[in-house]
Amino acid sequence: MNRRLTLGHSPDPDDAFMFYALAKGLVDAQGWQFEHILQDIQTLNERAMRCELDISAVSIHAYAYVAEDYALLSCGASMGDNYGPLVVAREPMEPGKLASAVIAVPGTMTTAFLALKLAIGEFRYEVMPFDQILDAVVSGRASAGLIIHEGQLTYRRGNLCKVIDLGEWWNGQHALPLPLGGNVIRRALGDEAIKQISAILRQSIEYGLTHRHEAVEYALQWARDMGHDLADRFVGMYVNDLTLDYGERGRRAIELLFELAAQRGIIPRKPELEKRR
Repeated sequence: MNRRLTLGHSPDPDDAFMFYALAKGLVDAQGWQFEHILQDIQTLNERAMRCELDISAVSIHAYAYVAEDYALLSCGASMGDNYGPLVVAREPMEPGKLASAVIAVPGTMTTAFLALKLAIGEFRYEVMPFDQILDAVVSGRASAGLIIHEGQLTYRRGNLCKVIDLGEWWNGQHALPLPLGGNVIRRALGDEAIKQISAILRQSIEYGLTHRHEAVEYALQWARDMGHDLADRFVGMYVNDLTLDYGERGRRAIELLFELAAQRGIIPRKPELEKRR
């Protein structure tokens, strides 16, 4: 078997933190070689739909479209536990008014987009790169913006107002974390290889959590407009015990998200989740 694997993840501090130990050879890769491919989540979602990468970070929303070719691992998930993607605007706005606004969004396959549809129904939108959305709202090119990644912590610098926090909304509705992203692996690799590779990825995450300062220092290379303290806070939001293993609580959250999305016709069907480490 070819022991060289493509591993796609976002150029963001939380993903960098997760894969720090793997990238630096600080965990035993058991003969596997990992080629790290850093691309934005929308691109990774699209590549997963074409089954181009062996392992990839994807939006949980996108998993509904790639489940035939990929298995979702229980490690590597990003979940917002009473926090998550935000919609922001220049002036205070009631969430009910969003349906009549044009919202800048980071991609239609992101879980943030799915969650916003579940929260407010249909809305008008314009897709743009996630790191351009704050500027678009500040400049008036967009009346509101759906913010993911570090923008959730930095939007106030542009004097913007929070309209809705989708993680808070989801928790208020269901008392569960909002599942945003996860790691998937090609089923064609086979069960034994998948089990082995999953354990290696988990060890990398565990190493980062137990060597936090050095892992955050490494992740700062991808921390746009964030110093160490803010990057550490952001990493803590999305790399934690739920990332090591999302467990039954995370599993219920993912299954409920898919169930509601399928009921609303946002995804074609609810994919099955295997119990796999």
